[in-house]
Amino acid sequence: NIISFLFTVPMVIYAELPVLKTEWDHAVDEHGFNAVVMNIALSGFFFYIYNEFAFAFTASVGAVTSSVLNTAKRVIIIVVSAILFSEPMTKNTVTGSAIAITGTFAYSLASKLGGKKSAAKKKTS
Repeated sequence: NIISFLFTVPMVIYAELPVLKTEWDHAVDEHGFNAVVMNIALSGFFFYIYNEFAFAFTASVGAVTSSVLNTAKRVIIIVVSAILFSEPMTKNTVTGSAIAITGTFAYSLASKLGGKKSAAKKKTS
């Protein structure tokens, strides 16, 4: 994480520094200094908490299961957002969601079948 941080910071500085003051002033004018700082602090805090839970969950269930569930979560968010905000789903969105849902379902079936086979092998041993 430190290495990625060290490589990312120069890119962000290069890309964002020219507009940083303008955007900061615009945000402060529109929302106030305290609100902007509070939103930045809360965003960082909740992202940290999210990462803590994600690492704990991954340690508990395994990396593959966590990855599959994360993919399913993203598909659910895309579909629910499209419904709530009345946005039409493009062909690419539908295709990507269908692939993710199919993959999640296939993994679920494979996990169940794999668990039954390993349980059967243990009984015969």
